[in-house]
Amino acid sequence: MALNKIEQCINEVEEYIDGCKFVPMSTTKIIVNKDELDELLANLRMNVPEEIKKCKKIISNKETILNSANEKANTMIMEATAHINELVSEHEIMQQAYVRANEVVEEARMQAEAILDAANTEANNYKSAAVQYTDDRLSEIQGVLTLGMQQFSDKYDYLMKHLSEVLQVVVNNRNELYPQEEEMPMVDEVSIDVDAELE
Repeated sequence: MALNKIEQCINEVEEYIDGCKFVPMSTTKIIVNKDELDELLANLRMNVPEEIKKCKKIISNKETILNSANEKANTMIMEATAHINELVSEHEIMQQAYVRANEVVEEARMQAEAILDAANTEANNYKSAAVQYTDDRLSEIQGVLTLGMQQFSDKYDYLMKHLSEVLQVVVNNRNELYPQEEEMPMVDEVSIDVDAELE
């Protein structure tokens, strides 16, 4: 890998010093040409700001990736919440709501995977943070679905059955985020007592 400009300047100074002759009767002091050394140091001083700008640009790119992921994840959560709130008791509308909710979850899964892939491509060093961030967003979606399930009574057994299937898809998607060799965070099991809700 090519050395950056600062490293090149430092190497030039070191090579210049190594090439200087020792002062007579000394093994630690050398004779240098002041003009040549000043020129090397001036070149080093000139390149420092340029390298700092490059570092700032890299940091800015990282923040752009994370901000984009945050905006897309928040949009997915808002869409999922809106569709859960639109569910009603009529059988036909419940079926349509289930289909749309399933589509939203699938879109969320695909977009989450796309965001994660893009983050890995742009900045592999931030893989762990991207996985955790995506998992947090899916966890919020899981919470929305769980809350929706807890608000229904035994009159809505059909809807409860299909919401449970959607919830299982979300849990499976969270588990699939982690390779086999990585430690997977604990996923809470959901248990709903319908009789308790009706009391």
